[in-house]
Amino acid sequence: MPRRPALPCKHPNCPRLVPYGFKYCEEHSDLHSLEIKSTKAKGYDSRWNKARLRFLKLYPFCVRCLKRNRYRQATVVDHIVPHRGNQKLFWDEGNWQPLCKSCHDHKTVTEDHTPIYDYDF
Repeated sequence: MPRRPALPCKHPNCPRLVPYGFKYCEEHSDLHSLEIKSTKAKGYDSRWNKARLRFLKLYPFCVRCLKRNRYRQATVVDHIVPHRGNQKLFWDEGNWQPLCKSCHDHKTVTEDHTPIYDYDF
């Protein structure tokens, strides 16, 4: 049976080809390791769920909807600055905000979608 063709590495501007079933070449796979991890491996476990529920009791309304004079229940605790695996940033409650699912999904697609990479030159 014929093999599937290799695909381009999904890292921006990387010309390397990777075998079918892989997203990134060996050079860039470490940069994108968080994308592969499960939610539990990223820190979203029972401890997070307890903290999230406590935070939502203290702040029951979506902050983005409140800015538009709408009172919508917050169901998601969002990290204002994406933590990208940084546990100190993950647990910093000053970096949390209550959002409704709709506002959280919109923020994730528009603001958090593209990771910021630090390159040494």
